[in-house]
Amino acid sequence: MISKITSNFLYFFAFSLLISLIACTDSDKPKPETPPIEEETENLTLPAEESYLETGDLNAIKNQGKLRILTMPLNERWLPRRGSSFSREKELAIKLAEHLQLEPVFVHVDSFDELIPALNEGRGDIITANFTITHTRKELVSFTVPLTHSRERLVTRTDDSIKSTKNLNGRKIAYQAKSSYEETIAQLKQKQTQIQTEILPGNLNTDQILDQLASRKIDLTIMDSNTLNVLQSYRDDFKIGLTLSKERALAWAIRKDNPVLLKEVNRFLTHEQLTRNVNTLFTGDLADIKKRKTLRVITRNNAATYFLWRGELLGFEYELAKAFAKQQKLRIEIITAPSHEAQIPMLLEGKGDLIASFMTITDERKAQGVGFSRPHHTASEVIVTRADDNSLKQIEDLAGRSIYVRQSSAYWQTLQKLKNKGIDFKLVSAPETMETEEIIARVASGKYDLTLADNHLLDIELTWRNDIQAAFPIGEPQGNAWAMRPGNTQLINAVNRFLKKEHRSLFYNVTFKKYFKSPHRIKKYRNQRIDLNPDGTLSPYDNLVKKYAQKYDFDWRLLVAQMYQESRFDPKAKSWVGAQGLMQVMPRTAKEMKINNLKNPEQGIKAGVRYLDWVRDRFDSELSVKDRIWFALASYNAGQGHVKDARRLAKKQGLNPNRWFDNVEQAMLLLSKRKHFRKARHGYVRGSEPVNYVREIRTRYRAYIRLAKENKHEF
Repeated sequence: MISKITSNFLYFFAFSLLISLIACTDSDKPKPETPPIEEETENLTLPAEESYLETGDLNAIKNQGKLRILTMPLNERWLPRRGSSFSREKELAIKLAEHLQLEPVFVHVDSFDELIPALNEGRGDIITANFTITHTRKELVSFTVPLTHSRERLVTRTDDSIKSTKNLNGRKIAYQAKSSYEETIAQLKQKQTQIQTEILPGNLNTDQILDQLASRKIDLTIMDSNTLNVLQSYRDDFKIGLTLSKERALAWAIRKDNPVLLKEVNRFLTHEQLTRNVNTLFTGDLADIKKRKTLRVITRNNAATYFLWRGELLGFEYELAKAFAKQQKLRIEIITAPSHEAQIPMLLEGKGDLIASFMTITDERKAQGVGFSRPHHTASEVIVTRADDNSLKQIEDLAGRSIYVRQSSAYWQTLQKLKNKGIDFKLVSAPETMETEEIIARVASGKYDLTLADNHLLDIELTWRNDIQAAFPIGEPQGNAWAMRPGNTQLINAVNRFLKKEHRSLFYNVTFKKYFKSPHRIKKYRNQRIDLNPDGTLSPYDNLVKKYAQKYDFDWRLLVAQMYQESRFDPKAKSWVGAQGLMQVMPRTAKEMKINNLKNPEQGIKAGVRYLDWVRDRFDSELSVKDRIWFALASYNAGQGHVKDARRLAKKQGLNPNRWFDNVEQAMLLLSKRKHFRKARHGYVRGSEPVNYVREIRTRYRAYIRLAKENKHEF
């Protein structure tokens, strides 16, 4: 499957077996095609085959029916973070296109210095990158009214100390050519003549630049303060240093000979700026929320509520809240709470408008000052123990045992009442930052004895693991609901009307089944026998796989192993996130690659192999052949962003970031723990899935090679 394009990670063996992976020379290999870029919305990158040149003003643009938005690619989808200029500008650009009654199409250029040439050549209509207004650029393009302001800051490693610009003499500052930093550094060098500079490739993103800084490949760098504020929310391996520029305006850019478009965009942006309430704290009711045009939803980054997987923003609560926001014609802003106990204080302080995190309705929470919606789900609280523990038959059997739950959870209150009835067990407080799934994992490993969990959360775990079980329920089923400020009666009433209509509707049932009843575990128990078919083939599609393996320089047996893992050779297979076909490609990805029918075996194979090739090319050619393949497969499964996070974490853990097995895969497993994923750009990921995905493909691939030897069959 794919990370949104993917849509979110595997290892090799004897080097002699890997030589076949590089069957063609570089000159034979097709050049990378337009990469299918991961976006936060359903708007597509315009395929190269459909690109066109247009330099006309607004009327000419409207004749084309599209607003082509030039920006830099992220190369992978990432978990939107509050304060991100990219998220805000992208959202605004889409809204602008809708205002102009045009289809928004994002056109990505390979490097920052290509943005203005692409605009003036007519490859796009507007630049919406984090674009600083400079005198040099004003000679080339027209700028809109400013969207925000920023200062350029020196960036150092955490162990570095530069107290004044005089300390920069003899140091080397790395920056990208034709960026606004070029002018800043030129002015700086007039005063400090011994400053050295280094030009970075224009296609590096901010994380890649910081990676080079942390690994000492570069000495110093320079970035905008607003960008650094976002990076600082999940990275701690750099330090923001000296301010190198005065406050500078950031805006969008339009061709100089497009005054009508410029005027219309300025009118739009001015209205947006004036009507946007920038106060962080806000406790208004629905009417005021509609004036702000954004619904702020407080939740947690976990498998039940909100997470990034295979490039898709997912989660039951996220999808339900998004549907409500859409009904109310509001944008949705997700605010992830740092801990479970922080959610209610954040709501009451005005940092969000509602809490959507499967919160159980309790008197204790009502006493804290929150109002609840009608229940949108009813859950039974069940005792969770290891699969080999058959000693728990009734409540009295809990005597002498230890049960671990968060003290702020409804579970704690349930168990406290049980203790008050005379059941003598030990009630132990688990960390407030720990998700229920993490507590369950500790029960499975033996670190914790028992826990109490909602049955639907246990259902998620049982779809992929078999080392735990439910013993019995405690008490009566309880309702899960959204929490709001009790004075926001308009919002509460609107939510209740929405939930009354949607509860147990087709949308609700399909969405609930997707997250809590999807039979992933069944796949684990399918027949895993690996053998040749009677006709001597590995799959019904060997010839098609060989065709595209040769074109894109893969060992075709590896691709067959991956195809089996993805679809069990079923061309009509469809995953819980909507991926389709033999290689489980997202329809959006296929559309970007001009592929319309993923159920067609050849088109499905072509899409998957082409994407895998594109992902492989995102990794350094200096990596070993085998690890480059494993990283590519892991990215195919869970998303390139999560793999990058895992490589960065591996380095911090003293592991080798260039080796998948026993190194990066171990870091990938850590990214399901809040301690680590809260500092990861792409947030939570159930790391066991890409880890198992790669291992199982490697096992099958090795088996295919053994079959070839045993049967002396020339594949």
